[in-house]
Amino acid sequence: MRVILLVAIPITLWILPVDFFDKGQSLCLSQLIFSIECYACGMTRSIMNIMHFDFAEAFYHNMLGFVVFPLLVYVWWKWISAPLRSLGFLK
Repeated sequence: MRVILLVAIPITLWILPVDFFDKGQSLCLSQLIFSIECYACGMTRSIMNIMHFDFAEAFYHNMLGFVVFPLLVYVWWKWISAPLRSLGFLK
């Protein structure tokens, strides 16, 4: 079940339109309470744009997305590779 969920999340994010998270109220506490953007503001939009290969727009939303995205892929692979090895899909 865990493997299915870990595979379904990135696929779902890739299927969603790139501007899916552009509308609506921000969830950032710094922005909600103090009306100040933090270093992570725009990270979700940046990651979505990187996943859809729109690098200029990703850089516009948050340039740290180019650091965070490879780290997310690495952590995701670590999480998913262990169950796949136990099932015999990976060596």
